[in-house]
Amino acid sequence: MRAVLQRATTASVSVDDEIVGAIDRPGLVALVGATHDDGAAQVSAMARKISELRILRDERSVLDEAAPVLLVSQFTLYGSTKKGRRPSWSAAAPGAIAEPLLDALAAELRDLGVEVATGRFGAMMQVSLVNDGPFTVLVEV
Repeated sequence: MRAVLQRATTASVSVDDEIVGAIDRPGLVALVGATHDDGAAQVSAMARKISELRILRDERSVLDEAAPVLLVSQFTLYGSTKKGRRPSWSAAAPGAIAEPLLDALAAELRDLGVEVATGRFGAMMQVSLVNDGPFTVLVEV
């Protein structure tokens, strides 16, 4: 499981001009992708990383600040550009595997007490954010 975490002051995700998820105060945007062999262990590890990494201002975590997270599925994190001019998506988990993992990640974050907003799995989404810093980090579990 991979995630790009971006510290943001505000963020939203829209589908067909309708906002389906948003955070309206400082927190994280988590673009998350899953691969074929990801499971419960990777979901738990990613939930801990997202909630506990001290990457907010003053080296604070999402849990320290009660900060929100906008969680957006991003299969393209497993794209390979090693050969040719067209990325290969073969390392990305298919929707039937990835969607339950992303749902489980959102649920686990909520169980930890994190306020979670989400995009819509499989939809063409427009993600808007004000990157705070800018500050972006790649996490892999």
